[in-house]
Amino acid sequence: MFFDSDENFNSLYPEEIAALSRKHWTPLLVAKKASAFLAEKGAKVLDVGSGAGKFCLAAAYYHPEVKFTGIEQRAHLVKLSQDTAAKLNLNNVEFLHGNFTDLDFSRFNHFYFYNSFFENLDSYDRIDTSVDYSEELYQFYVEHLSKQLSQRPSGTKVVTYHSLQEEIPRSYKLVESFEDGDLNFWEKR
Repeated sequence: MFFDSDENFNSLYPEEIAALSRKHWTPLLVAKKASAFLAEKGAKVLDVGSGAGKFCLAAAYYHPEVKFTGIEQRAHLVKLSQDTAAKLNLNNVEFLHGNFTDLDFSRFNHFYFYNSFFENLDSYDRIDTSVDYSEELYQFYVEHLSKQLSQRPSGTKVVTYHSLQEEIPRSYKLVESFEDGDLNFWEKR
């Protein structure tokens, strides 16, 4: 029932978190399409800036043979994501509290990125004020993610949603594009 519609899924969240869904959480149809591209038996997928965990939760539901991990700086969203995973009885998903810059990317095969850095540029539509924001942080995060992705082996897949694509290294080729160019599938050649 929860995976029938975004409205049903968002009912899992407190009202103030559900209200952020349209702008900050991945729609179920996007999660389904993106996770199908990333899902390979035994794959380990990282969601950079997982927020309330919606992408990972939906992807884990659609692809129980794949391990999905979300990393998020906001402890209250990590706890909410963990609680929601337990409520949905999803065992192939985990949520980490921390900054993605401290994470070893070699632990993962593929990556999902719903432009979690953009909050540093847009002061109007931030999730909250619990983390630091600046244009310098935006640039640092973009450069760090690009460097990490460039170090991954051929065959690594990345899905970007509403991204400026600055984080995608030249070694990645666009495989498919949907949602008027907002949803992009990349693979390292």
